[in-house]
Order: sequence, then C-alpha cells, then structure tokens
Amino acid sequence: MPELNPRQLSQLPPLAAIRVFEAVARHLSFTKAAEELGMTQAAASYQIKLLEERVGGPLFLRRPKQIVLTEAGQRMAPAVSEAFALLSGAYAAARTGADGVLCVSTLLTFASNWLAQHLGSFQLAHPSLAVRLDTSNRLVDFAREDIDIAIRSGGGNWPGMEVHKLLDADFTPMLSPKLAASIGGVKEPADLLRLPILDPSDIWWRDWFAAAGVQSHDLAARPGSSMGAQAYEANAAIAGQGVAILTRALFKTELADGRLIQPFDLVGDDGHAYWLVYPEARRNVPKIRAFRDWVLAEIACQ
Repeated sequence: MPELNPRQLSQLPPLAAIRVFEAVARHLSFTKAAEELGMTQAAASYQIKLLEERVGGPLFLRRPKQIVLTEAGQRMAPAVSEAFALLSGAYAAARTGADGVLCVSTLLTFASNWLAQHLGSFQLAHPSLAVRLDTSNRLVDFAREDIDIAIRSGGGNWPGMEVHKLLDADFTPMLSPKLAASIGGVKEPADLLRLPILDPSDIWWRDWFAAAGVQSHDLAARPGSSMGAQAYEANAAIAGQGVAILTRALFKTELADGRLIQPFDLVGDDGHAYWLVYPEARRNVPKIRAFRDWVLAEIACQ
C-alpha cells in the first residue's frame, strides 16, 4: 500500500471540504448535499470555495437551475468517492469484524428457492453474524443504503463492483404433470401453445420458441398475468394454472419431486447469470468475505 509522507499530508485540503465535494458531485446539487450533511447551503458553498482555492480552479460550473462538474472536478470525483468507500470499509471491518448484521439484497426467487434452502449452514458456521435479507428487483445504491452485499441478475458488468458468478440464468418451460396430461401429454414444443402461458409477454418465451423453431407471433397478444418473480409463476404452474418459463437451477426440488416437469431438453440462454456483487473497496470486510467464501463454496458443491 502506498504511504503518504508528512509533506504530502500537509498538502491535503481539509477533510470537511472534501466530504462536501463528494456529496455535491454525487447529487450535482448544493441543496441536496447540504441536507444530507446537515449543514446550510451557504456552508456547503463555502467549503467548495475553500477547496477550489486549494485546487487553483473551479470544480463546478454554476448554471441556471443546474451545476455540472468541470474537467478538474470530473477527474477528482471518482478518486474521492473511492477514498471514502475505502475509509468506510476499513471502519466497518475494525468496528464489527465477522459479526453483527449482514444485510443481503437479493431477488425474491433466489432468496426463496436457493438461499432459504442453504442459509442454515452459513448461520451454523457464523453464529455471531445475523443475516437480514432485503428482497427486491431494484439495483441498490451501496453508498446510500444499509446494504452490505447483493445478488443480482444480469450480464455482470457493474463498474466499481466486485462480481462473482453464482448460477446461469438459463430458461426452459415447466408445467405440472396434470396440466400436461390434460391435452394427452406434451410431445413437441408447439403443444405448449395449446395451454395457458404464464406471462406470455416475457421475452424468454419468444426466444425459446424461436430456438425450438415454433412460430409464436401471437403469444405476446395473449391475455395473461405478469407476476414479477419466477417463484410466483412456479407456484401458479404447480397449481396447474399454466406453463411457466423458469431457471432450472432454482427449481431442482420441484423437478425432483415431480411437482413440475421439464418437457424438453432445449434450454434458452441470453448470457445472463446470477452474481454476487459488492463494492470493490469492501472486498476485505470480514463479514462480506465470510459470506462470499461460503456462498461460492456452496455453489461449487452443487
């Protein structure tokens, strides 16, 4: 790790001014930054003025109803944000260690169909660390929310984030044996169009039928419910309400016990996966490291 000598330290601007700069650069608003930091707008503007005097030039361009970063401000903002993230991570590591509360933001289906079935082994290994799950489809803001680590679905490209691939988010149709039997069995992909389709507007359906060589132009025009999570669609499929398109790795139990069947080997893949995600600056926080090591080992054993 690079070390600062006393002369370099003496050249640093006041920490209060840097903190105000980070908040103003993030919000692009003196008013919002001041509210966040519990100071007046005038006080925030004064701190930026002090910093600009030290820098030797403007960091923001003041425009009517808008401020923007200057070129100097754009160069400075990412480094300042990273520095505060490092400080936050170091403080959290020193304060809590691998205990306290670990808040995990996760997708509902991953939480109900994977985490809930495996989390007990993590709690046994780390009895002093309580896990709190926040189930949501939104992308969390690690800088503003009390979230330690997240499980996201996507391509895995999130700048500033450390990412670890967990499971492929592939997809294939699944339905109850009773629903399949209602039309004498599902023998070819086109047979599925004779049955109710759950969330027919889902792009996965279009891609899967295209890969199967089946025309499905009118599928998106069909009436159907959009349930917002695979877990809900799987429950509806188990109840015989229709055919769902689901990720295999998250429904192994339902397939194994026969509540759902996968009628065809054909599996779609749009390149997305489930990822473990956290800020790069927090990679060595003990509770994050403990969860990361556990979940990667658990996935590897499957």
